[in-house]
Amino acid sequence: MTEDEVLAEFRASNALLEGHFLLSSGRHSAHYLQCARVLMDPMRASRLAMAIAQKIPRELRKDINCVVSPAMGGVIIGHEMGRALGVEAMFVERPTGTFELRRGFALNPGDKVLIVEDVVTTGLSSREAIKAIEEAGGQVIAGAALVDRSAGQADLGVPFFPLIELNFPTWAPDEIPPELATIPAIKPGSRAKP
Repeated sequence: MTEDEVLAEFRASNALLEGHFLLSSGRHSAHYLQCARVLMDPMRASRLAMAIAQKIPRELRKDINCVVSPAMGGVIIGHEMGRALGVEAMFVERPTGTFELRRGFALNPGDKVLIVEDVVTTGLSSREAIKAIEEAGGQVIAGAALVDRSAGQADLGVPFFPLIELNFPTWAPDEIPPELATIPAIKPGSRAKP
């Protein structure tokens, strides 16, 4: 899929929002990608996952034997990536503030894992999930995402394959431009800031 085709999928599902948004990373933005909306159509989610899978080099793809994604945002795309790669998919969640496998999910020692996110802004959530996966015995060999918002700066510590890189600017709370500061910030994501 080309960048224009991916953005067309977001626009068709009203998943590309404009306004003043507080991101899960704590940064502010005038744009927000509501990946839950783009993924609510199972056929669209399947197409996007197949497109991500095609970005992962074949030699790496063949080594993956499990997909793990952080809840909540990564669950749907993680499941679809499991389908695209023909492997099981599970997720980590934060019942007490730290990622962990629950619900009977378990990794075998040495399982080669692909971590899949919906959107990566700073990479912090992915790195926290990778730590939980490694503590559970898995070996994360690559990361993937629908969208890389980091302008290519996110370092997951493993090869990273986003479907699209979007460079919408983001700002720390003390850097918000005056025109954006006049608009109340909304937090459309699934994770509340502590």
